[in-house]
Amino acid sequence: MISFTNDYSECAHPLILKNLAEHCYEQNAGYGLDNHCKRASDLIRSYIGNVNVDIHYLNGGTQTNLTVLSAMLRPFDAVISTERGHINTHETGAIEGCGHKVLAMPGEDGKLTPADIEEAVQMHFSEHMVHPAAVYISDTTEIGSVYTKAELTALREVCTRHHLYLFLDGARLGAALTSTANDLTLRDLAWLTDVFTIGGTKNGALAGEAVVISNDVIQRDFRFYMKHTGAMNAKGFVLGMQFETLFQNRLYFRLAEHANNMAQLLKDACVAAGFPFLTKPVSNQIFPVVDDASLEKLQKDFNFEVWEKADEDHTIIRFVTSWATREEQVQELVQALKALKEN
Repeated sequence: MISFTNDYSECAHPLILKNLAEHCYEQNAGYGLDNHCKRASDLIRSYIGNVNVDIHYLNGGTQTNLTVLSAMLRPFDAVISTERGHINTHETGAIEGCGHKVLAMPGEDGKLTPADIEEAVQMHFSEHMVHPAAVYISDTTEIGSVYTKAELTALREVCTRHHLYLFLDGARLGAALTSTANDLTLRDLAWLTDVFTIGGTKNGALAGEAVVISNDVIQRDFRFYMKHTGAMNAKGFVLGMQFETLFQNRLYFRLAEHANNMAQLLKDACVAAGFPFLTKPVSNQIFPVVDDASLEKLQKDFNFEVWEKADEDHTIIRFVTSWATREEQVQELVQALKALKEN
């Protein structure tokens, strides 16, 4: 069975493993205060062009989202998200379990809009309700769409107007920044958000998320929040080595470009087979809508996620490609999609 279930099924890129192996016996400072984390941060800052950002390395996405939002929110504060947002749908109530309500808004094409934020703010107008204090978005979104610079700028403006923090979850940021629909850069993200993350887990690393903080209020006590939420890794240098490797010679972007290119081959095959999509395919996640007979045939030879029912006879499925997806694997699925049309 060939898997197109997710982009973290494979171990790690060989260059990351090589860097780790070369430093097996090296002694390092703990808790992210080592030279590898420093070098990784300097490399990331070279793309951002802003030396005033703080950068920290955490293990996983849910842990990272919880730690960042804990640093942003007071006990009575809430965070605004889309209904499909990861913190609302795939984190087992982690944010709300720690006392912060998620205000879920409809969004458009998986993306939060200024109108969503305005509505959420207007709905919570007194001390008898939770107080909206932060906005959570992800790029790519949960359904593979990406934000444009104009869209992110518009969100920044409404957040500034209502004194809201803006947090961008970049678990799949590599796929977003290398999408043909993208016009954002890391530098833009540093200026337009208070915090954004750079996901390593889903782009070639063993594990790890880099947290980039532009807001000096959040910077001040962030390491205390890391320790408080169990996110301060004694062997932080293991994460630093991975991001040190990813941001040398544009490896981070090259791996994401490959994943996106493999997904576009699948997109073309789905179009040729006559399957529409939940959202326009522009990243390494694509969501074709297939008839249930075709779904059953595809499941015999391929693993992928069954997303949701489209109607009584059709189902939305998700194909995900990764940095390690081989073109011959993609071509097997392409041929299977072609056979569905012929039959």
